[in-house]
Amino acid sequence: MRFFELVRFAMGAIVAHPMRSVLTSLGVVIGVAAVMMMTSIGVGASQKVSGAIGALGSNLIIVSPNYQRPGQVSQGAGQGLSLKDADAQAITKQVDGIAAVAPVVRGQVQLSADGANWSTGIQGVTPDYLVARDLNIASGRMFDDREARQGRKVLVIGPTVARELWGDADPVGRRVRVKNVPFEVIGVLEAKGQSGFGQDQDDVAIGPLSAVRSRIIGRRIRADTVQTIFVKATNASELDRVQEDVANLVRDQHHIKPGEDDDFQTQNMASILAASQSAIGVFTVLLAAVAGVSLVVGGVGIMNIMLVAVTERTREIGLRMALGARRSDILIQFAMEAVFLSLTGGLIGLAIGVLGAMGIAKIGAWPAAVPTWSGPLALGFSMVVGLIFGAYPSWRAARLDPIEALRRE
Repeated sequence: MRFFELVRFAMGAIVAHPMRSVLTSLGVVIGVAAVMMMTSIGVGASQKVSGAIGALGSNLIIVSPNYQRPGQVSQGAGQGLSLKDADAQAITKQVDGIAAVAPVVRGQVQLSADGANWSTGIQGVTPDYLVARDLNIASGRMFDDREARQGRKVLVIGPTVARELWGDADPVGRRVRVKNVPFEVIGVLEAKGQSGFGQDQDDVAIGPLSAVRSRIIGRRIRADTVQTIFVKATNASELDRVQEDVANLVRDQHHIKPGEDDDFQTQNMASILAASQSAIGVFTVLLAAVAGVSLVVGGVGIMNIMLVAVTERTREIGLRMALGARRSDILIQFAMEAVFLSLTGGLIGLAIGVLGAMGIAKIGAWPAAVPTWSGPLALGFSMVVGLIFGAYPSWRAARLDPIEALRRE
């Protein structure tokens, strides 16, 4: 019997019972759609975390105080800060393979200018901060080393601050009061948009470290302390070595003896990203595996219906075998019916899964990430499910004795 005739018989049997065929494929539809959406959620999470960490800067090491050091008691805002200007200066001079070192202090302030007010975060930094954080100036300029040493009252602001205070007007050269202290806006940062954690990266103002620390933050921290030190390595291959050298140097600066707990911590953004991606990858596989159970359930449904079909069509099978159909023809026909049912469900599930992934992305502000390999993989699994769970009913049909089959009512 020709192959195309077998395909026609298989398709005819499916079309003859449309409602049963739809219900039989429903389990596969749900399974494939669930796998697609779970995979999309996992890949979207990976992209979101990558974007959030990448927004901090490439080849970056963050040195921060260890507030959880045993025996250290917090005594209010700014107390317990272990990092100082001298630490940043020592890192700059003594650690090789560094592109930039940027100590930072930060706070929350109210800005007012030309009758408008806006609350934002302010950061006291050095000029190397732009290099460390991979930031660029859109208009105006960054303050230089001389202005930083003199503590000049100048600011570089983000696009959100510029828009909220001056609308579409150019803010460069304008005056703004920061907690009643007048500053001059000398530059505007390039827009970076929302971070992976939903924070507006453009809602920020940065000024010289000494000016912000002495005039804005004031008594909340000591005159030589900083809250964070950003260290940018020259290349990714040197990142681990630079992190180790920085940790050892700061440990020496703070006279920490071997065996004692550090009063600071270093974070390698590349290591954090790798660990996050690994955890999300495992999470994605688990989600897909749980969703894949639906495919197995759908396969059981296909096996059940195919067994029923074999029982219902016993006389048909016997008649066809009596007219010359071989056992292999019967086997192939019923196997194709199972595969067609499963593949049709897989195609419908694929469409629902892609639409569902896009819906999740739109509702939850989540990256619409449907990997190209997920579609073929889901369809491949649906075909395998049809073959596996259709194998036994097909074998049962092929093993029927034609004479006995014709005698059955």
